[in-house]
Amino acid sequence: MIDFFNFHPDAFIACALLLGLLAGSFINVLAWRLPKMLEQDWQSQARELLDLPEPAKRPVYNLRHPRSQCPACTHPLRLRDNIPVLSYLFLRGKCAHCQTAISLRYPFTELACAVLSAVVAWHFGFGAQAGWMLLLTWGLLAICLIDAKHQIVPDMLVFPLLWLGLLLNSFDLFTSLPQAVWGAALGYASLWSVFWLFKLITGKEGMGYGDFKLLAMLGAWGGVAVLPLTILFSSLLGALVGLGLLALRRAKTSTAIPFAPYLAIAGWIALLWGGQITGFYWPISV
Repeated sequence: MIDFFNFHPDAFIACALLLGLLAGSFINVLAWRLPKMLEQDWQSQARELLDLPEPAKRPVYNLRHPRSQCPACTHPLRLRDNIPVLSYLFLRGKCAHCQTAISLRYPFTELACAVLSAVVAWHFGFGAQAGWMLLLTWGLLAICLIDAKHQIVPDMLVFPLLWLGLLLNSFDLFTSLPQAVWGAALGYASLWSVFWLFKLITGKEGMGYGDFKLLAMLGAWGGVAVLPLTILFSSLLGALVGLGLLALRRAKTSTAIPFAPYLAIAGWIALLWGGQITGFYWPISV
């Protein structure tokens, strides 16, 4: 199989695209259910701290239970209703039971995941780098969706990926281990410093701690080298989107705008093409 993919890179890209469609379907489930699971956990912790009794019966709610269902009518979805993208097209964008419109977010997420997976396969070719970068890509996509809707960067996604980046780079997979450790430390410290400087000047919090952790995670994968590009690109992207929303009057200057999606997009670009981008504007190495 390895020789097959080595001689047929297009086949590997096609397999990555199909795998991305399936991963995108799961990411839709994860982005919908994980915030609710976290909310249940926070409520349980609050009851424990306040010495309040737990509800007598609480339905099981996790990534496996209950079965996938229509958010409008709660009718369980059939297997043929869960085929990535195709089910949306066959159903003409409506629930088969209640005819409520299905959000475009679902097929868009599946298509985006498929395209990003194919790009990773094309960029790295068949090998360990591509496999692990696919996992990181899917994790970043889930983080983007959750933060965009709920303004939460879940630790249970960021921390495992952070430690995984450090472990992989102990074998010099993407960068050296010292670079990965310093990348994680400086990634966290850089945004932490900006956070406190902004708070001292304005008395307001400009970002959440989840953003610090996310940049630390990206530094753990790509080392110190990815941090400047990630910060620069994410700041530019965030500023452009913010100005666009202000111009369209869909936001005010006081509106909180999630920053994790911009960090994730910028970090992903820096991980794949950071060297080429840096070489373009700074061709002379010192």
